[in-house]
Amino acid sequence: MPQTAPGGPPLAMPRRVAPALGLFLLSPLVAEYLLGNVPSSEIWGIVLLAPMYGGGAIIIREVVRRTGRGWPALILLGCAYGLLEAALIDQTLFSPDPLFEDDVSRGATLIPALGFSAGNAVGFIAGHAIWSIGVPIAVVEILVPRRATTPWLGGFGLAVTCVVFVLGSLVLFSGIHDESGFMASPSQRIGAAAVVALLVVAAFLVGRRPRPVTGGRSPKPWPVGAAGFVASAAFFVRPENWWGTAAGVVLIAVMAVVISRWSRRDGWGAAHRLALAGGALLTYAFGGFLLLLLHGTANTVNLIGQTILVLGVLALFLVALRTVRGESGGRGTAGAR
Repeated sequence: MPQTAPGGPPLAMPRRVAPALGLFLLSPLVAEYLLGNVPSSEIWGIVLLAPMYGGGAIIIREVVRRTGRGWPALILLGCAYGLLEAALIDQTLFSPDPLFEDDVSRGATLIPALGFSAGNAVGFIAGHAIWSIGVPIAVVEILVPRRATTPWLGGFGLAVTCVVFVLGSLVLFSGIHDESGFMASPSQRIGAAAVVALLVVAAFLVGRRPRPVTGGRSPKPWPVGAAGFVASAAFFVRPENWWGTAAGVVLIAVMAVVISRWSRRDGWGAAHRLALAGGALLTYAFGGFLLLLLHGTANTVNLIGQTILVLGVLALFLVALRTVRGESGGRGTAGAR
């Protein structure tokens, strides 16, 4: 059945799937390339990364919007995705191999009985939930305001996306396992799968009804964006030890409470969500150059590529900002659904 934008005629196929295709590419670009974890000279790798990153983001977004849930459910599913990737697909959470992790950072917060680093667990799960899933979805939804809370794919398109995600994940799992020879223990995989399932259940237990609006007006977008940048930057540069891990958990908890309260106030809307996404993108924009230096990949080609990528993300943000400002008849949606 042809999909339509609310209040408009049926959309042609290219326009109907364009937001999903944009998210398919934006998720891995932000998660790995803007971060600097994968240098620009290896941009070809997006062909391997997009099925897992982009496919996962699309599936999460479609499930949340089809079931009438909002951002709390989306972030919980993002956490489930983060753990699925780190513990079961690439298994970086458990691997002691230097191919995946710096032994120093892993050892600083290692829990020997469980075989993983608490600091890495917090970083992987929160990092994927925010930057791999949340930020790309927020930006693309803002670019298509009339379809921001409606499905972008039909049943067939969603089924194809699920197949692409599974196949892409299997390809990466096989390639990494063949290269490293590492495989997490059965108990580690079973435990991780159980936690993933609990996170999915928690996401579906989040109510479908918008939360009631509380008193007062939400702050203006710019201080929201500034708070998002300060918090995400502090999370990014926190030390890789137990104090840094505790600080990361506290930052996540504080921002979750603050954003929850702000989003229930009158006037909260797309501009505020864009501000939060922009703050997080700015963190990766400077963090990408830092990681290139730390990884020893800051050569001329990669620095130029990173600069182009940052400028491209900035241009996309400005287009989204223009969309927010130019959307006539827009209204704040309390509850950040």
